[in-house]
Amino acid sequence: MRHGKPWRHTGANAWYLAWLGADPVNGRARLGRELDRLKAIGVTNVRLLAGAEEGPLRASVTPGFINREGHLNHALLIGLDHVMVELARRGMTGVLYLTNNWEWSGGMMTLLWYETGQYIDNNDPAHPWPEFPDAGSAFYSNTNAVQRFFGYIRTIVSRVNSVTGRAYRDDPALMAWQLCNEPRPAVTPAIMERVLPAYYAWIDASAALIRQIDPHHMVSLGMEGTIASNGRADVVQRAHRSIDYLTAHVWPLNWGWVDGKNLAATWDAGKTKVEDYLTTHIALATAANKPLVIEEFGFPRDGELYDPTVATTFRQQYYRLIYGAAETSLAQGGPVAGTNFWGWNGEARTTRPDHRWHPGDPLMGDPPHEPQGWYGNFDSDAAMIAIIRDHAARFATSN
Repeated sequence: MRHGKPWRHTGANAWYLAWLGADPVNGRARLGRELDRLKAIGVTNVRLLAGAEEGPLRASVTPGFINREGHLNHALLIGLDHVMVELARRGMTGVLYLTNNWEWSGGMMTLLWYETGQYIDNNDPAHPWPEFPDAGSAFYSNTNAVQRFFGYIRTIVSRVNSVTGRAYRDDPALMAWQLCNEPRPAVTPAIMERVLPAYYAWIDASAALIRQIDPHHMVSLGMEGTIASNGRADVVQRAHRSIDYLTAHVWPLNWGWVDGKNLAATWDAGKTKVEDYLTTHIALATAANKPLVIEEFGFPRDGELYDPTVATTFRQQYYRLIYGAAETSLAQGGPVAGTNFWGWNGEARTTRPDHRWHPGDPLMGDPPHEPQGWYGNFDSDAAMIAIIRDHAARFATSN
């Protein structure tokens, strides 16, 4: 609920906004421009990164919010303060996720490295999939690593905005705290079974700690859904017992449901899998009597190319599929309460022929470990922007 009415949102993912806010010369001006663009097309919620751990992982974003010695990056924290100010100025809200299952912002593997001195890099040929997520799942039972995470929770959730003097716990621009981006209890089934008790305990304890400090805002998990639980609905249900709403992430290309180089031939089969996945998670949320946010969904440009001049024929179909399911659910009194596409590139462009990010390049919705332009929407993507705007208009009037 917000202002006495049910809250429904059309949202975007823009993980990098705190980094823009940390740059008083150019970044804050761009922060305002990007939020103005999003607001103009009906986006009222942004999901962004509010915790990143500096460490040895090759693809990890730098600077981070915290390092191995426990030192905080106050420039980034002030940057986050500016984001919250700019969201409030536009009547928008934010979902702040506090760590990551994946390597691109340090995450749980780095928290483990802080305590053990050992780590595995994702996509390392010496440690093929799924060694990285399996090894990273040791985080949940590593008492010292978890305590480090709890310490960061205390720091960020109890923070007072340096710009406004308002505590985050009292800020109406905050929609929810989110424990992690895509926390998985391992991938290999036997390992997952061993990890699950610690996984559930970490979720419940983290949620309780946040609510102890901030009883005014929702707590979300950031889970992908059954793709993260080897298809087990019971794991998703138990993981959300102490969580306020469910989330679903849908990545047809990453999960092998479509072939990016042959979208025309693989779209129909991929579409069926997406529809089934959405149906499953709408049913899970209905059974739990909790809202559902489809908070990550992305699709490549035609031919899985990255340049903003490349057409988005199949991405347009994909967004219409996701948005249609959300609108139907809402019209039928179902649980879907929000959508957040991945991601917003806005005005950022790369000049590099290989579309790889290098230090000093502009940040965009595609994190630095990924090809720049893979999934993000640019401010020049008129067809995509029209689809987002139309959905936002329909969703806003469907309550």
